[in-house]
Parts: sequence; structure tokens; C-alpha cells
Amino acid sequence: MRATPRSRWAAWTPFLALLTAALAGAAERIPSSFTLPVLVVHYFPTNGTNIDLQATGDWGASLEATRAKTLRQTREALRALEEGSRYLGFKNASARPALRYEIAGSLEFLRPLPTFAKPGHRTPMTDYNRIALEARLQDWVENRGVREVWIWGYHGGKVDLWESNMASPHGDVSNSDRDPKDLPVYQHTYTVYHYNYQRGASEAVEDHMHQIEAVLNHVDGRDGAPPAQWPDLLFWGRFVGSDRSHKIVRPGCGWAHYPPNAERDYDWANPRAVLTDMDDWKPDGSGRKAPMDSSRWGGNSLRWFVYWMQHLPGPDNGLSWQGRPLNNWWVFIGDYDLARRLNLKLTE
Repeated sequence: MRATPRSRWAAWTPFLALLTAALAGAAERIPSSFTLPVLVVHYFPTNGTNIDLQATGDWGASLEATRAKTLRQTREALRALEEGSRYLGFKNASARPALRYEIAGSLEFLRPLPTFAKPGHRTPMTDYNRIALEARLQDWVENRGVREVWIWGYHGGKVDLWESNMASPHGDVSNSDRDPKDLPVYQHTYTVYHYNYQRGASEAVEDHMHQIEAVLNHVDGRDGAPPAQWPDLLFWGRFVGSDRSHKIVRPGCGWAHYPPNAERDYDWANPRAVLTDMDDWKPDGSGRKAPMDSSRWGGNSLRWFVYWMQHLPGPDNGLSWQGRPLNNWWVFIGDYDLARRLNLKLTE
């Protein structure tokens, strides 16, 4: 029977749908850099002019000194994170940051962190839902573009906390127990980082290191993979060089607690030298290997974090795995919503 014009177009419908989707994806490409507006929230329980030691457990400095310290460490963390996002910046002076941070606002509460009794925790848990209400996070996230919330608080055995905690329409991927109800979910993804003003900027940046690891492991499939398969994964097995033990079994680029030459957790000052391809990392293991010890980062944890981050494949990295170019991995930190919308993986 002779086909009518309508039936001829019907035959083309599946192809046109695929073409439309492909064009939409091409129009929304991965940017080379991302701007992250940050809301900084401070909890300073006071007993006059000083921080209340009874509330914090081990911090009783003056309110003025504590304000100055958190301001200084916010700036130090911001600089370190931007510097760390310069792909191979340790040897390429012209490398530009993939992440740009902007302080969108700053709030201060002169009272203790809100807490609640959480099952399984011996110490009162920080109530992030209450903080979201007190800080009016919905307005900051949905109307002012905030994508990260940096909380300056305390620990001291008085409160429990999560170093990072994500709220997202796509699910919680963070260095927490990933409770879907401990933060309100809005239209856009945002991540809460909980710092401790008894500590330094290095510990604040370490929170971000673990969030990067959590997100990249999730995207790479480690969350659902049997531990026996972890050494074969692109991020954890080939980039980090680890397995189910979390120790370095094939010196690659390491992770937050374990540089390539580390023998234990937090082993940032180990003088032991190992052969590693870290500075010429390629997914297939063909990169040039060279001796490396802690002198490369001066045995300093913050310098190690910056150095490690600069090895994460950034824009125009020129790397490929199994015939597929590697994406700019910073998209998963810079715009998680975009990454999920495009169903991005570590490779194109």
C-alpha cells in the first residue's frame, strides 16, 4: 500500500527524537570553570566577651579572636581550593582554576550549635535541618545561587558532626551517613561543610578532599561495586592506586590520608621514597615513574591536599581510557546538577 505523508513522518519519529536529544546535549557542554557561591555560617556560643568553654569543650578564646581566626581560615581555605583546581598547576604556571569561590553571604549566631539525639550516636548530633531554618537556606540556594555552606563550629566532644553533607534532588553523595532527611532538599544541589575553629585551614580543606573522593567514587561506580573490583576502577584503583584496604597498593596519586609513599593514615611527612607515575599519571599506567617522597609537599598536609587536587583531570586534560577521553572531573564538584542532568561519567 502506498505510504501517506503522515506515515512517512511517523517512520522518522524515533530518529528525530534522538537527533533532538543529541542537539540539546551538544548545546549544554561542560564548562572549563565553575563559580561556587558560598554562604559562611558561624556559631559562636558566648558567655560575655569570650566563647563559652562549657559549650565547645576545648575552645574559650575571645569572641574577637575567634572571629578573626575563622575569617583568616576561610580565606586560606578558599585560596587553597582554587589553587588546587588548577590542573597540573604545580608545573604549569598558566593553568587557570577550574573552581572560583565567591562569598555570597556571612551569618553569625551567638549561641550553641543546634543538636538532637540521633540513634547510634553517643554525642548530640548537629541538627542541620534546624540550621537550614535559622539561616534561611532555601532563599540562599534557590534565589541567590548558593551551592556550598561553610559552617564554622566546634567539636570538643560536645557535638557530633559531618565533615560534608549533601542535599540534592539526585540523592546525597557525601562523607556522611547519607541520611536523606537530615537536610532539606531544594531545587538545586548544595553541600554543607562543617569546620572546627579549634583546628586549622588544613582540616577545613580536608573536608573538601573527602567530598571529592566520595563524589568521584560514586560517579565511578564504587558504591555499588564489590570490593574485589575496586582495584580495577578508574578513580580508586587507577588514579588513587588503592583497593578495599584504603592503603596504597600501586603507587599512583594517593588520596587525602595516603600520599603515594604513605604507610599509614595521615602519613603526610613520611621521608620514604617510592616510584610513582603521579606527576605523569595516565589511566593505562604508561606514565613515566619517578621517585617521590614527602619533600614534594614539604611534609605539610595542606600543601599535600593542594598538590593532590592539581592532579585531578581538568579541562583539556588530553587523557583517555579505553578509547574514551576523560571529562573535566571538576564538573562533579562545580555543578553536580549539570553532571547528573547530562548523565556524565569520568570518561566521555
